Amino acid sequence: MRGFDQLEYNNFLVQNNVIGFFEEPITLKSGRVSPWYANCRDLLNRVGLIDQLTDFVLAFSAEKGISADYFYGVPEGATKLAVVLNYKKGKLDNNENQALVIGRGKPKEHGDPKDKYFIGPAEEGDKVIVIEDVTTTGSSLIDTIKHLQESNIEVMAAIGLVNRMEKRDDGKSVEQVMNGLNVSYLAMGNSAELLPLARDVSKPSDSVLEEVEKYFYQYGLEPLKLK
Repeated sequence: MRGFDQLEYNNFLVQNNVIGFFEEPITLKSGRVSPWYANCRDLLNRVGLIDQLTDFVLAFSAEKGISADYFYGVPEGATKLAVVLNYKKGKLDNNENQALVIGRGKPKEHGDPKDKYFIGPAEEGDKVIVIEDVTTTGSSLIDTIKHLQESNIEVMAAIGLVNRMEKRDDGKSVEQVMNGLNVSYLAMGNSAELLPLARDVSKPSDSVLEEVEKYFYQYGLEPLKLK
């Protein structure tokens, strides 16, 4: 397996329209009104693209020296991604018993307690890498990690495909909150690098770029200059 190439990954995201701009801002899941987007949905809906994407993730985790029993996708945005990652991991490790564990979007309130959050052979003591598509305030990621820790599953690290590089409402970064859970958060791509690339490709109007700069002034971990 070849190593992780940051520039190649960034270009892969931009060329596949993961990062872009809105002429009319939209309201995000977080409630924030944003003039730009990070959306990995198309990457996860096409065999060819998810094949390339999972190669990037495996190379990134290897470069960072992170190993685990399996990948665990934040429900439900990264569920398919984790399944393909674990399939590939099993093939690479020549392990026909590689676990395929899926997280539930809503906890199961009846039946075996160990099935409350999981579909598949999750067991106490398992070591996992949590994977998320787009990280904004990290709420879904944090809930997922808490569910895993509640089930005595060890989270080795959390990986985000794209970090929007935003402050939470409490003023903290996602990395700071993750540190409080004793989990390292690693972003494969971030808005500071990706938005200038997307700007050069899609060439949005100056007024849109100005709105993006205002957005980062209000919510960003640091200002972003695009004009």
